[in-house]
Amino acid sequence: MKQATVILACIALLAACASAPAQTEKDRLRKEMESAKNKIYPALVNINVVGETFRGGRTVRVMGAGSGTIISAEGHVLTNYHVARDATRIVCTLLSGEQIAADVVGNDPPTDLSVLKLRLEERIDPAEALPFAGLGDSDRLKVGDHVIAVGNPLSLSSSMTLGIVSNTRRVFTQGGRIQELDFGSGNKTGMFTVWIQHDALILPGNSGGPLVNLRGEIVGVNTRAGSGYGFASPSNLAKQVVKQILDHGEVRRGWIGISLLPVAKLGLKEGVLIASVAPDSPAARAGLEPDDILLSLDGKVTTCRFLEEIPPQYGKIAALAAGRTVDAVVLRGKDRKTIPVAVAPMARFIGDQAEMQNLGITLRNITAPMALALQYPDMKGVLLTGVRPGQVFEEAKPKLRPGDVILQVGDAEVTDIDTFRKAVEAVKGKETSVVYRRDREIVVTLVKLKKDKPKKPGGELARAWIGIKTQVMTPKVARALNMEGARGFRITEVYPWTKAHEKGLRAGDVLTAVDDEKLMASRPQDAKDFKNLIEDLSIGEEVELTFIRGGKEMKVEIELEESPASALDAKTEKNEEFEFKVRDLTFMDRIRNKLSKDQKGVLVTEVTHGGWANIAGLPRKSIIVSLNGNEITNVKSFKKVMKSIVKARPKVVKVFLLRGYRTTFVFIEPDWTRTDNDKKE
Repeated sequence: MKQATVILACIALLAACASAPAQTEKDRLRKEMESAKNKIYPALVNINVVGETFRGGRTVRVMGAGSGTIISAEGHVLTNYHVARDATRIVCTLLSGEQIAADVVGNDPPTDLSVLKLRLEERIDPAEALPFAGLGDSDRLKVGDHVIAVGNPLSLSSSMTLGIVSNTRRVFTQGGRIQELDFGSGNKTGMFTVWIQHDALILPGNSGGPLVNLRGEIVGVNTRAGSGYGFASPSNLAKQVVKQILDHGEVRRGWIGISLLPVAKLGLKEGVLIASVAPDSPAARAGLEPDDILLSLDGKVTTCRFLEEIPPQYGKIAALAAGRTVDAVVLRGKDRKTIPVAVAPMARFIGDQAEMQNLGITLRNITAPMALALQYPDMKGVLLTGVRPGQVFEEAKPKLRPGDVILQVGDAEVTDIDTFRKAVEAVKGKETSVVYRRDREIVVTLVKLKKDKPKKPGGELARAWIGIKTQVMTPKVARALNMEGARGFRITEVYPWTKAHEKGLRAGDVLTAVDDEKLMASRPQDAKDFKNLIEDLSIGEEVELTFIRGGKEMKVEIELEESPASALDAKTEKNEEFEFKVRDLTFMDRIRNKLSKDQKGVLVTEVTHGGWANIAGLPRKSIIVSLNGNEITNVKSFKKVMKSIVKARPKVVKVFLLRGYRTTFVFIEPDWTRTDNDKKE
């Protein structure tokens, strides 16, 4: 009996000794968490926002909530841009329950960060000291470190969760490129951010709240979450943004107009690949080209072997002062070149938006990046973003719709929202013409700025063709042009590289006769009459067009061309190895995609899900310009180059693409053994 008692006592002692270290570790963690909480909690604020958005041609106010941290004794609050954007009222609630109104000092959409300023003068005791927390060094974080997410999830104030850092260099990718995120504002973010990934639970309402280490220092700003993970902007990036906003009220960045890709897949150990060069950018004017390997910029090495290194490199370019000229050292083929590049200021991505309540529309100013991304010919006009049903712009014939760019009201040219307001004010209460661009067309309509009383409820054979697009001269269009009683067709677009273009026809010319046969079109249903008339004639036949330009009647003889081949008639090719399909470019492909007449390449029409091309991120509707440096002119050359690639079996196939206004690269990495097996099966 005594022996059994001794054995049980020994077992209990051993268990106690084993649990002691674990218990000590838990106690240590609990104490560190308590210390960190005591430092950060008093500086935490619950942010309630009344914001404005624009929907359906009107201003809509919405309630929002998020989190933030007081980071200075003067009352500056750090939060996310997507929390504070479009705010008309911001109220911050402190841990004590005190509510203080705040104003936006500056926003930075590219990093999704904002700085607010509490109205301390409105406090009951303005002299009372304000708690605040400091920004730590996010570069010291390591995978496995404990972190605390603090905020107001689901509007539950002052909540905290514990987790560990699972990745200190997370980037979001799409098709082998850095993915630019959009949190609903139209602005892009993520270009400069290497995210901190962690598993401390964050939910809606945590946005803008601090990610804290066990020393109570802010090491990140929680921005997004998904699949059990949270993602925070590093504190060192936030420090840079805060400093610039406090110094200038905004973040000032340099821009040269290039996009970058890492070079590891090219087998290189230095430099970074220039994937695209923006048209008319400093880089384009300097002579930088896609496929150049950028070795250094302003004397600093630019090596990026992996995607995680791309955002910091963008940050280094952005840190260049606008107005400076810096040397870019590039490797072009086997030649090493030094190219001076003038740094320009980085412009805002989207312009301000406003409502014209009396007209039932919302408008947005056009910025240079917007014009580039949307492939506008210039920055003129204002973008129509919303039209209210039943209001004057919706009732115009032809009616205006979101996406149209208004260029002129009456005789006044429109360049932005202010000039639009002035133009409308000058003709207030009258019926006036409005000229707008819809894609490539320049269209005119008539708008009654004083609304009327509501009404009571109630693969073909080739044909002859003229390279123009038209609208019917309805009575309303005729009045808008001060041509009452005129019938026929107004030219809205003249296609380039056509006989119509050669003969000098212009958008705005009004066609009234073909070979002295008067055009009597005056109703919307007459829209196809001109096309049908021309198609009944013969290809190569010359016709005389009578038209009015600037009030004068003019005539021109023009040879009828063959109607352009459609996509159904274009040559196609399905590549079995990489599982995607291409076809030759058609005339209308060049028009729709704003391509030059001599643009070479093939259009990607299909990409099979799960195939090598799909895995590499080859996008549909992109244009393949070259494969492994071999130029692709059409389907015939594509087949020839692909045949040589299959024979050579390279480890990586570099696909040079044109997509919209940008060029980029996709790297296909096939398993040739598996490809052979698939063929045999």
